[in-house]
Amino acid sequence: MKTAFKSMALAVAIAMPFTITACSNNATDDPTTNSSAVLPAADDPLADASGTLTPANPTTLSVWLTTAEQAPAPDNKITQLLKDKLGVTLEYEIVSSDNVDQKIGVMLAGGEYPDLIGTTDLKMRLLEGGALLRLDDMLDSGEYENLAAHVEGYRGKMSYNGEAVDPGLYIFPNYNRFYGEITGGTHYGTAFWIQKRVLEDAGYPDLSNMTLEKYFTLIEDYMAKNPQTDGAPTVGFELLASTGREWGMTNPPAFLAGYPNNGGVTVDGNDEATIYADKDIAKKWYQKLNEEYNKGVVDKESFTLSFDQYTAKIATGAVLGMHDQGWNYQTATQALQGAGKDEYTYVPLMPVYEGAEPYYADRDVMNTNQGFGISATTEKAEQAMRFLDVMLSEPWQKTLSWGIEGEDYEVDAQGVFSRTEQQRVNYKDLTWRSSNRLTALLDVLPKHNGQFSDGNAYSPDDQPAEFYATLSDYDKAFMEKYDKQTWREFMNTPPANPVYYPCWSITLDDAANEVNQQMTDATVQNLPKAIAGSTSDFEANWQAYVDQIHKIDVKVYEDAINAGIQDRLKNWK
Repeated sequence: MKTAFKSMALAVAIAMPFTITACSNNATDDPTTNSSAVLPAADDPLADASGTLTPANPTTLSVWLTTAEQAPAPDNKITQLLKDKLGVTLEYEIVSSDNVDQKIGVMLAGGEYPDLIGTTDLKMRLLEGGALLRLDDMLDSGEYENLAAHVEGYRGKMSYNGEAVDPGLYIFPNYNRFYGEITGGTHYGTAFWIQKRVLEDAGYPDLSNMTLEKYFTLIEDYMAKNPQTDGAPTVGFELLASTGREWGMTNPPAFLAGYPNNGGVTVDGNDEATIYADKDIAKKWYQKLNEEYNKGVVDKESFTLSFDQYTAKIATGAVLGMHDQGWNYQTATQALQGAGKDEYTYVPLMPVYEGAEPYYADRDVMNTNQGFGISATTEKAEQAMRFLDVMLSEPWQKTLSWGIEGEDYEVDAQGVFSRTEQQRVNYKDLTWRSSNRLTALLDVLPKHNGQFSDGNAYSPDDQPAEFYATLSDYDKAFMEKYDKQTWREFMNTPPANPVYYPCWSITLDDAANEVNQQMTDATVQNLPKAIAGSTSDFEANWQAYVDQIHKIDVKVYEDAINAGIQDRLKNWK
């Protein structure tokens, strides 16, 4: 049973080195465990208070980045700011994900590396190949307070615990170490999505205490009134069941029962994982799908659609609802928005079984083994470490994310950050960004995600009022009906993630992987028949599926997941 997660990669980058010179201008993901980043000297908040990085003693650092973000233009104003305030010049080599395998092989074979290595390689080839410096001794020196605060409470999770090199901290993760409260405008995670026009037609009903029955009733009522959408048949509920993305069909039982996204298992209060594929919480879900299929609500083409066909159908605007993760159909959302069809875009809902509390939204899972490390061959380890430390200070984090006050954003009398309409337009312009943002560097740098100490969000897109200001008139009016400013406000407030979370990212051995594949095969082969069969045959079809699951040695899989949970409880604290 698989799930998926959002990839941070976007498009294309440059795979060649170039130099930028002088230019113009416990262990839970608990945001309450906040150690504020240390500020530089009071007289110049962008200076390095330690004096290690200073224009009086210029430093050039070579930087290798795996990112889809664009390289900075020669006239980039933040590049100039680095030189003016810190005396730092960065020499970039930016490599796209398409070329990274070859480049990693070449670097490991040569044994010589840039000073700073920004990697997103989940296979950890640079780390396990000895390319990265173990950073624990430097971190424990007390000289890098921002980095020390950043890893506090999460060091075990961030550290390498394998056998290829000495255990320890080698990489500062680039995303999802949160400070303060989590903010943001868009919900990219799991939900039962429903088109805004359905809720508008229903008079903007109360969305609390949502159940499957209420959800499908909304869709059924709208379908009865609107059997056609722009000349095409209206589709009530779309189901993605293609191999590799079958989690869209298989994950709902856990959410309906009030559990977070642990993939193919639920975990009880004793940190014990069990599969739920054969349990009553799953049967109730598939029986409801069978009922809706026979009413004509579930798309008859669901079990033959490829992923591309699925997103293409959503992009037509004819689909009223589906269960999915927001990032998974984002291209369809963008197509609808680009066509000015905001009423055909979606709102996240959270139906649950009686007695359950919604746990659809979780805290974004911290990246591990993706981010910045310092190379094992550098002669500038101290300067490289200091650079990462200074970049984590609040003044630099604000500069990298928001820009320069008065040019790229405004601050009101209460200290709240906002942008003018022209500043928002600038931010979306790729040419402007190349001269005014260091997007490639920031993509891989460790970040102060969440909130700054003054209450402002880490980025403009995460500032609720700023996000609201970027919405279309239709979406603003829709939000007003529910007294909300962001789509995340339609979801539950995410509690602190358990230490081990999420189980779907636990590495499995070959035996457990084989069992996992057998369960996936049984799902793809049997559940479509149970869903699409006649209502009178559901019990027999369901039992045939359960019998197939019980022929599989699922304990091998459960034992592997539980061993992973215990390992994380031990090492991630």
